Amino acid sequence: MILASLLVFFTCIWIALTPDASAASEIKKSHQRRSSSMKRTRKQEARMREDDSTKAWLGQYNQLLQIEDHDFAMRPGFGGSPVPVGIDVRVESIDSISEVNMDFTMTFYLRHYWKDERLSFPSTTNKSMTFDHRLIKKIWVPDIFFVHSKRSFIHDTTVENMMLRVYPDGNVLFSLRITVSAMCFMDFSRFPLDTQNCSLELESYAYNEEDLMLYWKRGNKSLNTDEHISLSQFFIEEFSASSGFAFYSSTGWYNRLFINFVLRRHILFFVLQTYFPAMLMVMLSWVSFWIDQRAVPARVSLGITTVLTMSTIVSGMNASMPQVSYIKAVDVYLWVSSLFVFLSVIEYAAVNYLTTVEEREQFNKTGKLSGMYNIDTVQAMAFDGCYHDSKTEMDQTSFSLHSEEDSIRGRSTDSPSTDSSQIKRRQSLGGHVGRIILENNHVIDTYSRIFFPTVYIIFNLFYWGIYV
Repeated sequence: MILASLLVFFTCIWIALTPDASAASEIKKSHQRRSSSMKRTRKQEARMREDDSTKAWLGQYNQLLQIEDHDFAMRPGFGGSPVPVGIDVRVESIDSISEVNMDFTMTFYLRHYWKDERLSFPSTTNKSMTFDHRLIKKIWVPDIFFVHSKRSFIHDTTVENMMLRVYPDGNVLFSLRITVSAMCFMDFSRFPLDTQNCSLELESYAYNEEDLMLYWKRGNKSLNTDEHISLSQFFIEEFSASSGFAFYSSTGWYNRLFINFVLRRHILFFVLQTYFPAMLMVMLSWVSFWIDQRAVPARVSLGITTVLTMSTIVSGMNASMPQVSYIKAVDVYLWVSSLFVFLSVIEYAAVNYLTTVEEREQFNKTGKLSGMYNIDTVQAMAFDGCYHDSKTEMDQTSFSLHSEEDSIRGRSTDSPSTDSSQIKRRQSLGGHVGRIILENNHVIDTYSRIFFPTVYIIFNLFYWGIYV
């Protein structure tokens, strides 16, 4: 009984204490939820304060510049005198110049200066305010475009490369980084010894001279260039700035600014790739004047090779150039060189023909060929281009007929004398052929050895004197 009563007592006590523990845990959890919600609320309040401060900051600058109070679709001082807009340019690089497309690509910083009293603001420190591209869309800016441009874009890495700076008195500086590909009207009459004048032209698209006046901010000093600008084929001789007017029949007169630069082509590349190979081919064609007139394969193959090589040089040069309707300086040199090579082939044709006619006439008169030639020698030289001594060939034939007998009889005793006689025979044959080539060349070959080099040297003197 005592144990049963104790068990009942402790059970009642446990039942009474359990709701208090669960309630405590619930209270603890509710406190945690309240604290987390309070933290979130505080964060939201902080964010709202930041947004409010940003809006207040933007609203402060909008109110300070009075952007919402003016219509910036109209130019400054609308209805009055034209707006003076100064231009300042710094050239960063000239990326490429194409002769085939007749254009150039340039990257530069374009800066505009003008005054808009609508953007003036009070300032005790007299400091300017700088903005990025987001404010530019809300105010008036000059509508400058590039005449004769093919492609252009504003750099946008990492953001659009634009800058707007406003001063308290209303003066504005607007700068951007831009790349433009524009036409360059090139003259290739002196190519590759030419000098090209290219220009980039700036002009307002909508506002004529009655509304907008373009001018260089600091005169000739408004155009600056990077010291490290270099091109592969050209040397930049001069950068200059100028101004003028352009007239359109439907809209009137416009101010136009010019960025002029003079490019002089480097000649060394074309000397090594075009002029020097052409000179070598012409001089190689003169070698045929020293080859015997009966060596038909040697002289014909040499002439055909030089003609084909000159054709390849001419074709390679024209492939990299625009198809212009006038003669270039390099065309004059290559075609005259090709003419010299062609005339060397014609010269041998004339020599061969006249020699054949003379020998035929003399053969009809005397019954034998003149000089030291006979029928067999002429035919052999016309076939393989080598001189054949009939006496030597007869000795070699008889030697071949009795070779077996000589090999049986005393080969060891007669070999030294045979070798020495063959060496002497070869030496006499070489001197004999050399004397025949010198003595029996046609008179046209003799004159051509002097006439062709002399005329070609005179042509080179005139060519380089005129174009250089």
